[in-house]
Amino acid sequence: MSSNCLWKTTIIFSTSLQNHDIVRMLRSQQHRIRLSDSVEDGAFIFPLSGCAFLFIDPDELLERCGESGLMETIQKFVQVHRNCFLLLHVPFNGRRELEALDLIQNRFFGSNLRILPVRNNVETVKAMTTIAKATSKPHVDAIRDRISLARAQVVESSPVWEMLRDLM
Repeated sequence: MSSNCLWKTTIIFSTSLQNHDIVRMLRSQQHRIRLSDSVEDGAFIFPLSGCAFLFIDPDELLERCGESGLMETIQKFVQVHRNCFLLLHVPFNGRRELEALDLIQNRFFGSNLRILPVRNNVETVKAMTTIAKATSKPHVDAIRDRISLARAQVVESSPVWEMLRDLM
């Protein structure tokens, strides 16, 4: 997590989260925090990384899972954000939690929504900052370069490629 503390970015989040522990943790990491009434309740948006996270707490999940309101909120979030993640803050110990997860997975299967179950606020912050950092412009270029270099090294040392070169 120390590498995430050195990296700072702008985060826009819904005013419904302004007193949440996650926001306090992000502030302590010196990120630039912006409140907005126009984003969905529970949303964290990393504009420089192009990714957004929707945080669903256990009470909201269990209370609203059977309702269409939660599904409509998630659907709107998926339509608005191209690179989106659903952070389900659930201990997944009970049958109801697993049924809720199953319902959401089935409903949004094949969409651009990625579901991340998280157990606590520390895990939530780490997941968000790691993904946002990996998709931010200078870091994504470095990752792409490392992958290209690794691919080239694999191809150079591959016996299959050596055999193909010999055939040509």
